[in-house]
Amino acid sequence: MKQLADVYLHHLLLEKNASPNTITAYRRDLGKYLAFLDGRGIPAPDAVTPADATLFLHELQVQGLAPRSVMRCLSAVRGFHRFLLADGFARHDPLETIDHPRKARNLPDVLTPEEVDRVLQQTTLQPADRRHLWVRDRAILEVLYATGMRVSELTTLHQADVSEESGIVRVFGKGSKERLVPIGPSALGWISRYKRECRIRLPRRAASNDVLFLNVRGLQLTRMAIWKMVQSYAHGAGISREVHPHTFRHSFATHLLEGGADLRAVQEMLGHSDISTTQVYTHIDRSYLRQEYDKYHPRSGARKIHAETTP
Repeated sequence: MKQLADVYLHHLLLEKNASPNTITAYRRDLGKYLAFLDGRGIPAPDAVTPADATLFLHELQVQGLAPRSVMRCLSAVRGFHRFLLADGFARHDPLETIDHPRKARNLPDVLTPEEVDRVLQQTTLQPADRRHLWVRDRAILEVLYATGMRVSELTTLHQADVSEESGIVRVFGKGSKERLVPIGPSALGWISRYKRECRIRLPRRAASNDVLFLNVRGLQLTRMAIWKMVQSYAHGAGISREVHPHTFRHSFATHLLEGGADLRAVQEMLGHSDISTTQVYTHIDRSYLRQEYDKYHPRSGARKIHAETTP
């Protein structure tokens, strides 16, 4: 079974162009699944029954795995069995009759424009020995907010991917899918300053492969390094709730829609293959409109109740 799982992952990597992060997650999920089957003495794909698959999902939930993680694990297992059936490694799919549970859509947390400004201003308050690095950090935050790109996309961004003349950034998203995203003059200005004042002072390493944002050793920044950096600046700005790089992506999309941007345009800039993924931000937009209505309309529920209950 493990050899079949390796064949499936190889298929995802080479034929489906899945990202390394997806392969890593699926390898971990399939490892849990195969360990479960081994514990029940199930040696081959055709020996798996729908009851076995249902029990596996139930055990994941009992273990307290987050709903999103359960969904991803189910996708990995479902894809595995479909692959085995299609390529003749199995005669039936035990998950064929198991419904995909509906995923709860939680509204993503966003920063207000004022909070974004406060986080950005924190970069200027760094001690003298980090003076050149705060320029890099400011450029990173500006790019995250200006383009809505994922942190994994930012860490692999190359200098040649940024066109100052056209104001466009070339982004390689999930599955190495390429998209072009506009970038504003503020972010471009900070990128230029970073390259002029900071990047040129960092060690030159061939291993950096001309990646735009580097660490102090002249190597590509990790996602965790950027996550910690964002957390630090958000904390310094007095924001108590958790803020991570993806919060800037959520804020980018929400602020565009609140400003009147077309949903399809935002979908393209975010690199969503399905517009339903982008539509979650319209719920935020509607809640914003409701707040504004309740706050300012003379006959809104909140203002009317307050007026009628005040002596």
